Amino acid sequence: MSRIGITTTVPVEIILAAGRIPVDLNNIFITDKDASKLVEAAEDAGYPRNICGWIKGLYSVVIESGDIDTVIAVTQGDCSNTHALMETFEMADIKTLPFAYPFDRDYDLLKLQMDKLIAALGTNWEAVASVTERLKSLRLKVAEIDRRTWQENTVSGWDNHLFQVSCSDFDGDVDAFEQRLDAFLEQNDTAAEYNENIRLGFIGVPPIFTDLYAYFEQMGARVVFNEVQRQFAMPNRVDDLVEQYRQYTYPYGVFGRIKDIQAEIEKRNLDGIIHYVQSFCFRQIEDMIFREKLDIPILTIEGDKPGRVDARTKLRIDSFLEMLK
Repeated sequence: MSRIGITTTVPVEIILAAGRIPVDLNNIFITDKDASKLVEAAEDAGYPRNICGWIKGLYSVVIESGDIDTVIAVTQGDCSNTHALMETFEMADIKTLPFAYPFDRDYDLLKLQMDKLIAALGTNWEAVASVTERLKSLRLKVAEIDRRTWQENTVSGWDNHLFQVSCSDFDGDVDAFEQRLDAFLEQNDTAAEYNENIRLGFIGVPPIFTDLYAYFEQMGARVVFNEVQRQFAMPNRVDDLVEQYRQYTYPYGVFGRIKDIQAEIEKRNLDGIIHYVQSFCFRQIEDMIFREKLDIPILTIEGDKPGRVDARTKLRIDSFLEMLK
């Protein structure tokens, strides 16, 4: 089974139905023992300094992998730099397949994109339906981890983040991922309840910082809502695969995300929101909309390259948490 890279969440059911191994390049990049070197390698190859660190990391992951010869790149609904990323892949003889989420959530246009991906990977809707059914049990187990995070208070913000974000590719091995889920849930059955003072929501793209969640908990807070990561796990239970990805909020307009966030603020009894933005990302503009529409204290923090939380950001987090107390 050959490995196929993805730049963000796409209909993974199609990749698996085609007998390919999905590889979320973001997860490979950020878990690399020396992720900063991957950013530097892209800059050495000619990527500008003032380009998102994630894009540079994705480029280097593919170039250095040696066994990823195809990448599915989301050309609408994710990063505005993806077009140029695709072109640099093509320069390196890496095949790219575009996938576009229609901004207006048009059902027919989304189905057309999925039809094209099915044809490009040489599978069919019957095989896709079989994989969709197989993944339901995994998605339900991840939803149970999320429920225990905010309702039973027995799961850390980091574990919640990790299992949800891994639903983009199921770590390339569905069966092994389910075994990890089962082992975690069994161990968590006897876990002690967290007693933090502050309950946080985390909105925006997953952070490039490697120790952010641990720092929150060190300071007496815990993330009980991971917005985008939860969307990667497909929280809405629908039988129609096209509708499942139509209800997925991240690639569409910000107001659909706000509606989802508002509902979770109340349900999860949040005290404040951390809005993470990536340096040089167009999504930073959305911060002004969140601040206008969300009636809850918000701290916006910005990350550039992978690594530990810097001292200035820690100071801002400390002040925000003190204010919430």
